[in-house]
Amino acid sequence: MTLIRESLLYRLCLALAAVYESSALHRLLAALGRWCNRQIDESVVLRPLCREGAAARAWKGSLLCRVLSLLVNLPGWLLHRLYNALPVTFEDSFFARLAFAMGEETAVAESWLVMLLWIIPYAYWNNAYSLMGFALLLALFYIGAMRRRDFRLDMASVGFYPVVLLGAVAMGVVNSYAPSQSLRFLFYHFSAALCVVVTVSAVRHGEDLKRLAAGGGVCVLVSSLYGVYQRIQGVEVSRSTVDLKVNAGMPGRVDSFFDNANTFCEVLLLLLPLVVALILCSRHLYSKLLACGILVVGVAAAGMTYSRASWVGLACAMAVFVFLWKPRLIPLCAVLCVLCIPLLPTTIWNRILTIGNLSDSSTLNRLPTLRAAVEVIASRPIRGVGLGTATPKVFIADWNLYHADFPYVHSHNFYLEVWLQTGIIGAVSFVGAMLWNIKQAARTVRHCASSTARTITCAAASALCGAMVCGLADYLWNYPRVMVIFWFVFAVALAGVKVCRQEENFREQT
Repeated sequence: MTLIRESLLYRLCLALAAVYESSALHRLLAALGRWCNRQIDESVVLRPLCREGAAARAWKGSLLCRVLSLLVNLPGWLLHRLYNALPVTFEDSFFARLAFAMGEETAVAESWLVMLLWIIPYAYWNNAYSLMGFALLLALFYIGAMRRRDFRLDMASVGFYPVVLLGAVAMGVVNSYAPSQSLRFLFYHFSAALCVVVTVSAVRHGEDLKRLAAGGGVCVLVSSLYGVYQRIQGVEVSRSTVDLKVNAGMPGRVDSFFDNANTFCEVLLLLLPLVVALILCSRHLYSKLLACGILVVGVAAAGMTYSRASWVGLACAMAVFVFLWKPRLIPLCAVLCVLCIPLLPTTIWNRILTIGNLSDSSTLNRLPTLRAAVEVIASRPIRGVGLGTATPKVFIADWNLYHADFPYVHSHNFYLEVWLQTGIIGAVSFVGAMLWNIKQAARTVRHCASSTARTITCAAASALCGAMVCGLADYLWNYPRVMVIFWFVFAVALAGVKVCRQEENFREQT
């Protein structure tokens, strides 16, 4: 570190930063940033959008919230009663004390779990791993609750809309057109629900959030390095995913160990904002440099996927992150983005130009897919056809709703797919959950001091915004592992809001 600090490049960067701080450009951009802040605070449109809804406000005191909290915490309460009955026996046992200490650090265990789970190659992956992993975390949390009365699952922070969505998912099996096909997908959703509840409940402070972000960063690093390795080795161009007439000269799309290039880029879309947060909240120079390296490799790998919907989502996530973190930097970021356009590789720029081009077969094929999805929704708008991508395929084939050369995989639209699988209640609660989480994250970070929790909350909320934009042209839950990663980021945003509010309450009291 001393060598870096004494280097010519480091001193040059410091000198340039000092010159910029006293420059007219800095004053101009700062003034524009303050103007942006005023527009946000005084906006007639944004203020109602940022207001918490009646259902969200009533959730914490509702009977349903209290009953669910009682049910999910019943095992921990029974274990705590057992501990109170035999305190000396447990405290005299080294293994019991070790188990209690591990249970109280469930967030640390989760960071290691996500590190290990999400770097397993597709050929060796089993979706049961997610369910088993988060079930073990839940058991570990209950062990921690055995000694500590205040260590309880926090259903109040999970929120009203995610609970309703889980109910709609369960009804998606009951009302399914092919129940046997839908049942196994219920377990994937249950894994995601466990992820949300355990994450929100286990996180206690900013360091826990940083560890979870670091776990996601390891996934980005390992998968991106393998993606770069694929590019060096050479990837065959797949005619099923690339129209060679429109994308002439484009190399093969890397998919790392996620089996699909779009899926790989969706993972990067969800986790790269957390890496940016690590750069900003790391205390040591070496950790900042490591996070910067992960970001560079991750962005390069995202470019090599040639996934257009995820690129748009990443651009949206970047803009939202700056908007939430430091709005006064919006003009500077806009200028930098424009200046970076000439630096884009030709193949990437040509790929961007094909967005919306109906001459591209992959774009053109989405039209009959969307028509089929709309017809499915029109046939069963209230209850849907059932969970998973397999059930809609059966329904569409039986009713002859799809006519195209390419096989039907899914609707290529996040919102339509959730609707046709879980019905209108699932669609409304899904959109409600996303908007509620993003809104409360935006409202919280706007009114709290700078901290690790604030930065990571901004990153998680921006990743969700990017995923929602990407979802206009793709279905992010096609692979259950990506579904769990999606809900992990959702839970990190919820946990970040909780920690930010705790920190603000502590500051007010002191």
